[in-house]
Amino acid sequence: MPEPAATLASVRVDEPADGVVVLHVSGELDTSSADELARPLKSTLTEGLRAVVVDLLQVRFLGSAGLEALVTGSKRAQELGVPLLLVASGRAVLRPIQATGLTAVFTIVETVDEALVKV
Repeated sequence: MPEPAATLASVRVDEPADGVVVLHVSGELDTSSADELARPLKSTLTEGLRAVVVDLLQVRFLGSAGLEALVTGSKRAQELGVPLLLVASGRAVLRPIQATGLTAVFTIVETVDEALVKV
C-alpha cells in the first residue's frame, strides 16, 4: 500500500543568516509530492532576500513534477533578483537535471556550506 503523499517529501525551512533561507528537502519529489517543495519555495521567495538555497541532499527521487517546481522557483527568483542555489551531489537528483539540460538553468553546489559561502 503506498504511503500518503504528505509523507513522500518534506521541507524544513532554516534561516542561517539574515536574508538567506535554506529549504532542506527530503524524500521523493514526484507528481503527488512536488507541492511539498513548490509551496514553501513560492512563499519563501520574496523581494529583499540575499539568497535562497534548496538543499536536495536527502532527496531519493526527483521526477518531472519536482523539476517543474525547481524551474518555477528559479524563474521567480530571477524575476526578483534573488540568487537561487541548489545543493545536490547524488545521482537521484543530478541525473534528471543533467538529462533535461537544466544544468545551464541552475547554480548547483555540493554542500550547504559551499552555497552559503557563495551568497
